[in-house]
Amino acid sequence: MKKFKINAFLLVGSLIGLSSCTKDLDVLPKDPTVSTAEAFYAQPGAYKSALAGVYGNLSLTGTDGSGSSSLQGLDAGTSQYGRCLWYLQDLTTDEVLWSYENDPGTRELQRNIWTASNPVILGMFSRSMVEVAFVNDFLKNTSPEKLNSRGVVDATLLNNIADYRNEVRVLRALAYYNLMDLFGKAPFVTENDVVNTAGPEYNRQQLFSFIETELNAVLPSLKAPKTNEYGRVDQAVARMILAKIYLNAEVYIGTPKYSECATQCTAIIAGGYSLNTNYLNNFNADNQTSPEMIFTLQSDGNYTQNYGPTTVFVNGSVGSIEQNGASVGVSAGGWGGALRLRKQFVQKFDGASFNSDTRKTIIAGARNIDIADISDKDQGYILKKFSNKNSAGVAGVNSTFVDTDFPLFRLADVYLMYAECAVRGASTATATQGLTYVNDLRKRANNGSSIANISATDLTLSFILDERARELHWESHRRQDLIRFGKYTGGSYNWAWKGNGSNGISISNNLKLFPIPTNALAANPNLTQNTGY
Repeated sequence: MKKFKINAFLLVGSLIGLSSCTKDLDVLPKDPTVSTAEAFYAQPGAYKSALAGVYGNLSLTGTDGSGSSSLQGLDAGTSQYGRCLWYLQDLTTDEVLWSYENDPGTRELQRNIWTASNPVILGMFSRSMVEVAFVNDFLKNTSPEKLNSRGVVDATLLNNIADYRNEVRVLRALAYYNLMDLFGKAPFVTENDVVNTAGPEYNRQQLFSFIETELNAVLPSLKAPKTNEYGRVDQAVARMILAKIYLNAEVYIGTPKYSECATQCTAIIAGGYSLNTNYLNNFNADNQTSPEMIFTLQSDGNYTQNYGPTTVFVNGSVGSIEQNGASVGVSAGGWGGALRLRKQFVQKFDGASFNSDTRKTIIAGARNIDIADISDKDQGYILKKFSNKNSAGVAGVNSTFVDTDFPLFRLADVYLMYAECAVRGASTATATQGLTYVNDLRKRANNGSSIANISATDLTLSFILDERARELHWESHRRQDLIRFGKYTGGSYNWAWKGNGSNGISISNNLKLFPIPTNALAANPNLTQNTGY
């Protein structure tokens, strides 16, 4: 399947004339050949190039290669969208540890002792607001008035631009969804605001209402599921964001909306997606061909070189002892044991029922399950879920930067969301159908065998939380799940190094939200700090 073309040059299209669309971030627009928006949009193919730039901000960090960053004061490692999202959603939980604690921000995150000056937190906040800024700039430059002033009259182009505008509105909603989930508030700006306006602070209720209204407004005009280019937004992506805000509505706005979530899940499932018969083919170098993918962050060893999540996963999970990089399509030593598993995650696969589970890619070897010293890369088990080899076993084009896309949204998650909604009493879901969806996943995990299927009495909230970890680990869901199930803060569930204790200790409730970065507070007087920071 052909991917939507994204590369560093196309990111320039979103930087043209954009010194900063919001005052609480700094963007560096550097392009030696095009200096103004009007000159850029006069070029053939400019509108699609600009669209690619908006998408590109989710994969790339800058215009000068993998090590560049378009955000002042932030390097590529602490400002890549998918990597920052993964750091905040998974590294802060029971799933994983990062060995190199001198890397900026990582020690504080994985020990749950972060502050408002953490560079990764700043990177996620800023990259999300840059996405909002890119979308707003694109909408300004494609308004009917602007197109008319440029003499754009070609009917096909105008229709395409209308599609592009619908898509970027979904991407803006995605950015605000991330900000709502992680920070609980954000500066709110649209294409109707003056450039460099310090947007007012929107709280969770206001952001929730905007996201819901915006997505429902644009949904009928989006392309049907699986009819757009791979890597671009369609109706299923919009429905997925809606499903997510409804699933977590009780956390976000204090009102459960599980029935609304189940309705969105049902619509997505009816969109033509199907489970990949091989679980691991969702995480290899040609996973763009998987029928399970709803929306991914693209990675290409030639054209989108970046230190994003899948490059981190494949290189980082190569064992310091095992030197098994060649088996996953990178150098033998990879990144020398950068990633290891916390014991509590490993134990989710304990028991005979998981002996043949293909989701269990844990490598134990001669290792100790406990990690008493995070700097000792020989302690703790490792994972072999992601690979830079394709389904035929052929390695990607680059031995460092992988070809493996990051599965931001996939069908298995929809199945589990539906099942959870059914257990929580959604009027639009049935426990019978939820059980079927869960067992579909377990049969897939066991190569079509029903040996690990569960019964109706097994389908409990506790089971679903653990099953989500088994199915979706390292896919940027875990923190959100633990919060929704009441297991993140407090001491009812502890994991290794939670709260900076080797065996885990209770952490305070304010850690359900990350702090507004110090730099953002200084730049926008409308923003206020979250409680406890």
